[in-house]
Amino acid sequence: MDFDPAEIHYVPTTGVRRVHEAPLVVASAASLEGYGCLIDQPESFPIEIVRWPAQGWRPIDAGSGDQGGVTEGLFEFWWKGDTLFARNNAVGDSYLFGWSTWPEEAAADGPPSARERALIWRANYHPDGGQLFYPKHGESFVVPLALPGDDVAPERFVAFWCDGSRGLYVRPNVWHGAVVPHADRATFLDRQSRVHARVSVDFPKEFGCYLGAPLWPPVG
Repeated sequence: MDFDPAEIHYVPTTGVRRVHEAPLVVASAASLEGYGCLIDQPESFPIEIVRWPAQGWRPIDAGSGDQGGVTEGLFEFWWKGDTLFARNNAVGDSYLFGWSTWPEEAAADGPPSARERALIWRANYHPDGGQLFYPKHGESFVVPLALPGDDVAPERFVAFWCDGSRGLYVRPNVWHGAVVPHADRATFLDRQSRVHARVSVDFPKEFGCYLGAPLWPPVG
């Protein structure tokens, strides 16, 4: 899959040579507590919608502020060379999510290279609602998550290994880095709040490092 590089929604920050590698754990009901959950029926799973916050002491009127609803579409991921690209058709955005080697040395074209980890430059959370990722063809993946709080740091992220047999739901305000598929290409059903507000952290700019997501199988 191709798209014009000018369509990439965020220009990556690069230029650092340090990686903070997130610990890798198997996604389960217990390990995902506070972050979200695994799901089996994406079409019927309820997406949490967060009411628009009041700006002062007057409250938001009942029955308002949470009427944006849910949008859904295919979230496509593909590796080209050493670079992970993606397009979220639910919201119409395209991304460069990371690399399997230093970005200055990473190929952005050609056949996908062998890879042991992904170097992720950015993560975000959605204050307006949750987000669901469901692999359409049983693709396994890794995704870094951190619990809510704007004073986030690379050390707060955990990389969750998902075997592709179930989908993943991420709760509102939970930080998530890129979904990183193990396969060269992967397609997910994406369901999320239609508002799609984003609050982001730029790891190279703020912490002088990339967030590393290990791609080898978890031990134990």
